[in-house]
Amino acid sequence: MRAHLARVDAVLVQALIAAALSFAHLHDVAVAAGQDGWKAWAYPVSVDLLLVAAWRRLRSGHGKAAAWCWFVIALAASLGANVATAGLLDLGNVPAWLRILVAGWPAIAFLGGTLLAHTAPKTDSEPEVIEDQEDEPETAPEPPAQPAIEAPPQPSPVPVPSALVHHARKVAAEHQARTGVPIDTPTLRARLGVPAPMAEAIAAHL
Repeated sequence: MRAHLARVDAVLVQALIAAALSFAHLHDVAVAAGQDGWKAWAYPVSVDLLLVAAWRRLRSGHGKAAAWCWFVIALAASLGANVATAGLLDLGNVPAWLRILVAGWPAIAFLGGTLLAHTAPKTDSEPEVIEDQEDEPETAPEPPAQPAIEAPPQPSPVPVPSALVHHARKVAAEHQARTGVPIDTPTLRARLGVPAPMAEAIAAHL
């Protein structure tokens, strides 16, 4: 744990030193270009803030092309100030193009910071909501309708003469007295010598 803290502390100290040197170089270039007082200190602040905004957009994973563009611009401004103050540029006689760049930097930094901070990242389209049908009770499919079965037509009643019914009753009484059981329709038909429908109609009257 202590080794990890020592490693982190060393990185932080190195980052602070590098930031302070770059901050001072940007301040010196701004002063040499005619920006004095608080304006000279505002230049390195704007460069560092643009770097931070671009880095945050890169880490977010959205709009990497724009983030890399503004990160390179801010990094070029910081590195250019470091190189310019290393003796390669006469700060007592700053060229006109550098004065133009320093004078136009606030507008560039404002544009980059606004685009990076206030441009809404593109989000994926919302997935379609699929209703969960597992909780819904499953209903069995209804069986196909069966055709209605029509009852067979009932035969029309056969007219039976009353005299024949009277005679049949006598035959039935004689049969029951002799056998001890009621007469059935086939026996009644055979005794009377009538067709089956007629015998059934007579049996219904007994």
